[in-house]
Amino acid sequence: MQQFCCCLSSRTDKVSPGESFDHSKSPSPSSDESVNIFRADRHCTDIMFIAIKAAFILILLVLIIYCMAFGDIYRIINGYDDCANVCGRDNKPDQSLPCKGADRSKEPFLLVEGSGVTESDLHRMCVSSCDEIEGFKPFLNRCIRKSNPTDEVVTRTGLRNFFQEVSEDLEACHREMVWLAVTAFAFSLLTLVLLRVIPGLIVWLVLLAVVLACTAGTIWLWLRWQYEAEHLPPSAADSSRMRMNNWLYYAIAATVATLLVYLVILVMRKRIKLVVQLFKEAGKAIASMPFLLAEPILTFATIAAVIVLYVYFTVWIESAGMLVVESNNSAKYVKDSTMLFTRWYNLFAFLWFCQFVIGCQHMVIAGAVAGWFFTRNKSNLSNPIGRSYCNLLRYHLGTVALGSFVIALVQFLRAMLKLLMHSVRNPQNRVTSFLFDCCQCCLQCFERFLQYLTRNAYILTAMHGDPFCQAGRNAFRLLTNNALRVFAINSVGDFVLVLAKVFVVVATGLIGVELIQKKVGLHHPYVPLILVGIFAYLVAHCFMTVYEMTVDTIFLCFCEDCESNDGISRPYYMSRGLMEFVQNSKKALSIADKSSGGTRQSVRDGKAWMGASAKPNGGGGSPATAQQRATAISETVD
Repeated sequence: MQQFCCCLSSRTDKVSPGESFDHSKSPSPSSDESVNIFRADRHCTDIMFIAIKAAFILILLVLIIYCMAFGDIYRIINGYDDCANVCGRDNKPDQSLPCKGADRSKEPFLLVEGSGVTESDLHRMCVSSCDEIEGFKPFLNRCIRKSNPTDEVVTRTGLRNFFQEVSEDLEACHREMVWLAVTAFAFSLLTLVLLRVIPGLIVWLVLLAVVLACTAGTIWLWLRWQYEAEHLPPSAADSSRMRMNNWLYYAIAATVATLLVYLVILVMRKRIKLVVQLFKEAGKAIASMPFLLAEPILTFATIAAVIVLYVYFTVWIESAGMLVVESNNSAKYVKDSTMLFTRWYNLFAFLWFCQFVIGCQHMVIAGAVAGWFFTRNKSNLSNPIGRSYCNLLRYHLGTVALGSFVIALVQFLRAMLKLLMHSVRNPQNRVTSFLFDCCQCCLQCFERFLQYLTRNAYILTAMHGDPFCQAGRNAFRLLTNNALRVFAINSVGDFVLVLAKVFVVVATGLIGVELIQKKVGLHHPYVPLILVGIFAYLVAHCFMTVYEMTVDTIFLCFCEDCESNDGISRPYYMSRGLMEFVQNSKKALSIADKSSGGTRQSVRDGKAWMGASAKPNGGGGSPATAQQRATAISETVD
């Protein structure tokens, strides 16, 4: 297999990823002359965080067990009355509370009455039916007050009948929904094919649409200002003149923005061509490794399991409490400090595990695509996805744990700040509200930056086996050294992928309108359409997420290839299309063409020479080595 190692011992050395293996010193001429990128000198990175995460999980389990010991999940599901008797169950008696221990098996609904000004004004009781109480209706084992007659926004026949009608609608049009799901898959695959076959046309059409929209908007604003100025009477009020001036300001701002769009497209036209070529390379990579498209399905399934566990643990935590007797006929459950701490600990665990699962997906995709990029003969990839999984599980789980911990910590701080905003904010104090909004905005921007940097750090870890901090530093260096290229990819490339998602959802929705509207007797046809639209977006997001990560990985591999090789004495790993975007591209391509032309003759001479003078001990390894090197150069640029 023609594949080389790119795990460098020093990131400052400008050497080829394949130079760490000396072909002339191979133990046997019959052995492979290229070292696989995933078989390089790797070691476990950030192993300390594996131990920290294991200890974190152990502490979480201990806290959850503590809450389970003093909790009852039916206190949340069914509720309990003033005497701490759980509705719908036969309760055990308590010596400290005479009224506790009543049989509420025939009273499954909880009714809460009172003014609600303070908690002591509320009275909780278990009832057999909510319909017998005037002004109340059942909802999730509770009796809630009926709203005004205008609350029939959901349905005219009540909430319970609404779910019944929706279930009937889903049963009636389930075949159409299945066909629409298949249609969403088909449109997503069609989008990927179009991005691979005609990425240049798609990108330039998007840019043309942006230019036309900006130009048309600017012209309309100027015409609107001219119309207001011509129809403004001399004795007009100040408000009318101010409105006319506002249209002038809008037109000037739109003109400046349009000119900036023109200038950016003009200056970055060559880098936009790089975006087009990266889309082509991403299409080739996904075509070579189609099982990458199944990776988000596993990620979503794992995140769904994490959400289920979080909700399950949350219910137990909220049900936990110590029984506090207030009087002979009144008691309630109060959480101690450990239970309150467990509530926040469980939230942070949820954020950390979600980011950990997403990080594992990024690492797997980056490892597989990097292996594809640094493979000379791409027809013999030898399961790069499986190898990337092995590297993740064996070496780099600590790196993913550290990267996901940093992002989850910022998200946790945002959640605490939002809670503090709701508890402290005074609607009359605009200064405090402004400061809270500024802090929230800064944390959100910092989180986006960390997510982007962490994702690129995962790519370099998958490529070279670097620890998280070193990979993040190298990723930041590469991104800053190629700032204009990064801007083009993040602006043009991401916008194209967003439009691709919109295309899948809109196309599926339009077909769904034609199919579902033909069904007779549907009560709420918009519900199946909404569900189909959500499913179409998730499918498109799965495909486009893989495509986006593939583009980012190929771009960083391209930058590493440019820094490590010169295309002459050390041949590039990149394709001929990408080679046109490096400085010495003409000389490298000319040398590659000569090597490609000479390869065919060397192959014929090598076959004749080996057929005539092959030795049992594998002698004559040097001619074969030169032949294979020339073949590698030819395969790289073709």
